[in-house]
Amino acid sequence: MHKIGYFLTNGFQVMALGTQSVFEFANVVAKEEIYQVTNYSLLGGEVKSSAGASINTRQASAAADVDTWMVSGIVDPTASDTSPDELNFIKGAAGRSQRIAGLCTGAFVLAEAGLLEGRRVTTHWAYASVLKERFPATRVEADHIFITDGSIWTSAGLSAAMDLVLGLVEKDLGADIANNVARVMVMYHRRSGGQSQHSQMLKMAPRSDRVQTALEYARSNLAGPLTVDVLAREAHLSERQFSRIFYSETGLSPAKAVEQLRLEAARNMIERGHHSLEIIARDTGFRDRRHLREVFVRKLGVSPQSLRRDAREDF
Repeated sequence: MHKIGYFLTNGFQVMALGTQSVFEFANVVAKEEIYQVTNYSLLGGEVKSSAGASINTRQASAAADVDTWMVSGIVDPTASDTSPDELNFIKGAAGRSQRIAGLCTGAFVLAEAGLLEGRRVTTHWAYASVLKERFPATRVEADHIFITDGSIWTSAGLSAAMDLVLGLVEKDLGADIANNVARVMVMYHRRSGGQSQHSQMLKMAPRSDRVQTALEYARSNLAGPLTVDVLAREAHLSERQFSRIFYSETGLSPAKAVEQLRLEAARNMIERGHHSLEIIARDTGFRDRRHLREVFVRKLGVSPQSLRRDAREDF
């Protein structure tokens, strides 16, 4: 059995507890109790979350043979009041366990405990620069969902912590079980650690339902022709109206927006590493593998092969 310990401090982000469902359903999918999850705090007893609700915890000194520690941050890590005793416990716990994870701003707690010096880490995009400024020896890579550096795991926002925990499950039990857990939990897919914190759909942020509908259609039909007339029909607008409104709301032409959606989808598939480049090019609307490479080098400055190699090394 693999023992998971959640170390909670006052004001912990309550959503961190949601990641426990991944371990729960990993047991369900595997049809055996592989993971045992326990909540701890320094002194035990009730600990109040950021939402005001309290949760009962066991005293951390009673933690025996915890294999993986999960450390939650608080909503505003610049206002952290983690005590020296809590930091000393975390530092010692990291040395006694197989691995330790900082969920979202939990990276700040790990950094304060002296665990991140020289490490590649990530955290919520809103505080990435603060983390780098406070701990300059930490190699902050803000545009990642989660990062693994040896026994240290860190995630971006707390929804990304779900991906981190799925990554832990995949590391322990393999891709099939991790993918089945994601399916049971109705997650779109298990995002790889190297995926950007900011999706292209969020970056474009269209205001009108018509442009949003066209973009959703495009994202769901990347392998097909996505010309202006096709998208305009989905938006129930003339081509001229659609192009004008689309640009005013997104700052991009429809063709450029489609290219970015295709690039993002291809990047995600490459990082997950389950398909050949030929299949990825076909399924995301590129003419062929050569066209895929041309766009990657032009837009990202790296080849698809290099991106896949780097993603495997991260994991």
